[in-house]
Amino acid sequence: MDDHVVEPPDMFQNHLPAKYKDAAPRVVVAEDGSDVWLYEGQQLPNIGLNAVAGKPHEEYGIEPTTFAEMRTGCYDIHDRVKDMNANGVLGSMCFPSFPQFCGQLFARTQDKQVALAMLQAYNDWHVDEWCGSYPGRFIPLALPPVWDPQLMAAEVHRMAAKGCRAVTFSENPEKLGWPSFHNEHWDPFWQAVSDTGTVVCLHIGSSSQLTITSVEAPINVMISLQPMNLVQAAADLLWSRVMTEFPLVRFALSEGGIGWIPYFLERVDYVYEHHQAWTGQDLPMKPSELFQERFITCFIDDASGLKNREDVGIKQMTWECDYPHSDSTWPESPERLAKSLAGIPDDEIRAITYQNAMRLFHYDPFAHLPIEESTVAALRKQAIGVDTSPVPSGKEVIRPDTPVRIIDLAARAVPKAAS
Repeated sequence: MDDHVVEPPDMFQNHLPAKYKDAAPRVVVAEDGSDVWLYEGQQLPNIGLNAVAGKPHEEYGIEPTTFAEMRTGCYDIHDRVKDMNANGVLGSMCFPSFPQFCGQLFARTQDKQVALAMLQAYNDWHVDEWCGSYPGRFIPLALPPVWDPQLMAAEVHRMAAKGCRAVTFSENPEKLGWPSFHNEHWDPFWQAVSDTGTVVCLHIGSSSQLTITSVEAPINVMISLQPMNLVQAAADLLWSRVMTEFPLVRFALSEGGIGWIPYFLERVDYVYEHHQAWTGQDLPMKPSELFQERFITCFIDDASGLKNREDVGIKQMTWECDYPHSDSTWPESPERLAKSLAGIPDDEIRAITYQNAMRLFHYDPFAHLPIEESTVAALRKQAIGVDTSPVPSGKEVIRPDTPVRIIDLAARAVPKAAS
């Protein structure tokens, strides 16, 4: 329920009206040799932020800086499916990269007609080309035109008609300069996702901010505290009017982990019991029950959360891979997950590893691939010859703020896997 796509240079070619094609984002080469996206005269910071799948751990970082340095499965749909097969993964939901997690890039576009054209072209590429190339292997995820709730509602309906029942949104829109979850501003959006059964996916960092304790703290502090963004988002939403006025809205806490949830639910129930009389909060059920009904929880490798799965809520629990980022367990996800699942009944394992995702996201991979051909072993048989061994580059991280020498890469051949 959480992977990432590094968008290929030619992604806009087939999905933009002719009058907007010259304005489309394009990949260029900087003077230092880095590949970067260029949009409205601005160089975007990184071509494949943390797309480090296939690299030795000691080379993890903000790299890579060119397509040639990435594993081709990061951006090539055919090689992505090969990498999924090699990892025994049947289905994948892919969050965006260069537009940012909830389309902040397009929201900053001054001409909002251009912004909407770019965003819709992105969504059409994602559904029709990225997901559509291999029916049943992907769960489509739409970007919202977050600058206008009415447009957001219209895009939710448009994408639902194309079979997309998930949309990204910010874990804290107020941090991006828009009203908070508590404001009526977003009501058209909430109504649209309610009407279509669309899940609102909140990815860590989708507020363009992360929890940082100090400018002097090592990066391990930031990496350790990343799930705290979603702890805050869960509390914000649980006590918001969305819970009572839009009872059909469902949220996914993407890449947030689950180990923190039992104490969080204990705490919110305590708060409700001890403080309701003076805070005036009126919920239809206990906060913990409301959370387990309305929030989809997502984890990569979380043994403590699985040990306390009854308290987390088994019916809403889903698994993530995070390919191609540094938190990913690829290409050994089944082996890593099996250790944490040891001793858990088979029916609960089925729910956590695929049945919940199918039910919650209107996803039916078995309409395209029989279940007996969808197991880890069966998928890996299709990946014979796919090399998953780490490939060192020996290259130091390059700063992304170098001047740009404009070379259009949209038509340039991007490296393909030898297999």
